[in-house]
Amino acid sequence: MIVRIMGEGQVKLSDSHLPELNKLDDELLVEMENGDGPGFRRTLTALLSKVRELGTPLPDDSLEPSELILPSSDATLEEVRELLSDDGLIPG
Repeated sequence: MIVRIMGEGQVKLSDSHLPELNKLDDELLVEMENGDGPGFRRTLTALLSKVRELGTPLPDDSLEPSELILPSSDATLEEVRELLSDDGLIPG
């Protein structure tokens, strides 16, 4: 799976990591629903860090179709709400 972090680039990520990322995504949804700004920021940072840790960066000149697009680390709660689907940021 190719994942784009807005403003950073793309990483290749194994589908086997989705359950781990979905746990963070679920936490992020709860924090957003509760208006927990500090919790939202902490969990978004953790989610993006985990994607960077588990993924393999693609070269800057590579432009692959992204199967998943994640917000930048400085995205606001409102900006992330606009990106959400019924499943959150990460499907499944």
